[in-house]
Amino acid sequence: MAWIKSVSRVESKGRLQPTQVVAVVKVFETDNSTPIVQIDTHGSDDREIPGKLSQTIQLGEETAKQLFDIFKETYGFK
Repeated sequence: MAWIKSVSRVESKGRLQPTQVVAVVKVFETDNSTPIVQIDTHGSDDREIPGKLSQTIQLGEETAKQLFDIFKETYGFK
């Protein structure tokens, strides 16, 4: 599990990952009422235990805004 403290875009080449998984988004508040968005990915059908929780990332407001700005720039979101 990781709470992402910063998101930034870098210019680089990449490749599409061949494995597809399902993700679930949870929204909750911390003890001091800070909203957190959590994204859990679950193992692919090819894994030893298909559907098992695989990775978890958490975003606070600042990192969510950084990611949204990248989405806006990339996909033209409004």
